[in-house]
Amino acid sequence: MTNQKKSSFTVIGSGRSGAGISKLLARHGNKVKLYDENTAEKLKYSDADELEKEGVELFLGNWSEELLNCDTLVKSPGVPPANEKVQLAVTAGIRVVSEIEAAFAYCPCPVIAVTGTNGKTTTTVLAGEILKNAGIDVRVCGNVGVAFSEVVDGLKTDSIAVVEVSSYQLNDIDSFKADVGVIMNITPDHLEWHGNFENYLHAKFRIAENMNDECLLVINYDDETLRDEAEKIEVPRAYFGTGNDVYRNSEIGAYADEGIMYFFDKEKEIHEQIMETRDINIRGRHNLYNSLAAAISARAFGIGKEVISATLKEFAGVEHRIEFVREIRGISFYNDSKATNTDSMSVALESFDGNIVLIMGGREKGNDYSAVDELIKKRVKAIVAVGETKDKIKGHFGNIVGVETADDMKDAVEKAYRAAVSGDTVLLSPACKSFDMFDSFEHRGEIFKKIVSELK
Repeated sequence: MTNQKKSSFTVIGSGRSGAGISKLLARHGNKVKLYDENTAEKLKYSDADELEKEGVELFLGNWSEELLNCDTLVKSPGVPPANEKVQLAVTAGIRVVSEIEAAFAYCPCPVIAVTGTNGKTTTTVLAGEILKNAGIDVRVCGNVGVAFSEVVDGLKTDSIAVVEVSSYQLNDIDSFKADVGVIMNITPDHLEWHGNFENYLHAKFRIAENMNDECLLVINYDDETLRDEAEKIEVPRAYFGTGNDVYRNSEIGAYADEGIMYFFDKEKEIHEQIMETRDINIRGRHNLYNSLAAAISARAFGIGKEVISATLKEFAGVEHRIEFVREIRGISFYNDSKATNTDSMSVALESFDGNIVLIMGGREKGNDYSAVDELIKKRVKAIVAVGETKDKIKGHFGNIVGVETADDMKDAVEKAYRAAVSGDTVLLSPACKSFDMFDSFEHRGEIFKKIVSELK
């Protein structure tokens, strides 16, 4: 745990991480102000009375110059660097950090941090399951379930925190250190926030910024952009991927070759078979990568292959990511609401052999739908488009496959159900953000599952 003297903080945003860090900082004797543009009645993750009882001073609805009277400003992940209030703080010489940076000052234990454009949630949860099954006191947190700041006070020196971290959060760190840092993959995303791909890539690699020789940076060998960038960094590295090139060209790592998953550490003269890949319970090539990355993370803490193998055979996946919901009349329904970009949707489409009735649409900015044209041709028999982008989706894919538009999620599910026959898969994989109609991708997935559960 970093020694942290008492200080003054302004937190922008009362979402899960904003509320969590406000309470944590106040509990440790700091002076904390919390600003949110919403009024008290509209706070989602913590009510005003609860925050005030913790000693947090609230500024709700209206910005006050008094908020700039602080040593550090903690901004929520959704607040971009160019935000006017953030720029006021920068101009005033105020330190600007993310929630994970502020919370790390109170973390007494090792951290596994997982980032990447896609796959980070499953890898985070899976690594946590392996550690839990090995008898370790583990907390899975970050962008999955609860915020890092919400679990820190419950951690001990022999705990391990497995934290899903976004580029937004990594963009604003100073001392946050991952003992094991995992980067799953990188494709253009969140460019409106970061400005360009180079900034986005740089933000992801800040995960390694404070690593030392006792840490481990875990990289997807099959992602050439990541591999090239990682070679510029002087920290111990492990790689995961498919084919034995990973073994030939790396010192530590895990790979899958001819249906077998292996782990190796050449310095320790370890080259062991973990399991047959067909026994991994979660389906799809992407989940093979997730499993390999989680296996390396666990082996870094001495977890044996037996625990890793047993966990991979049982792990059922994460909610809202290619999540099986129900089968009706031979039609399988899957919830992939977490797919908020075309790359993530591609992963879902590749997980099924075909006969997919796809529900997609929502809010997006600049999606290149042509990137999935071939997959749509091969795997999708019909599309139901919903949300702000439904007309754009129909205009793009209408010459490839039949596209219906829907008024809302209920209408979309019912139209998809009518378009499907026994043996088909109805897949919600929006390739868009949820904020046109829902509070979050979780909210969207819950509504989808509720509607499917009520189908006759």
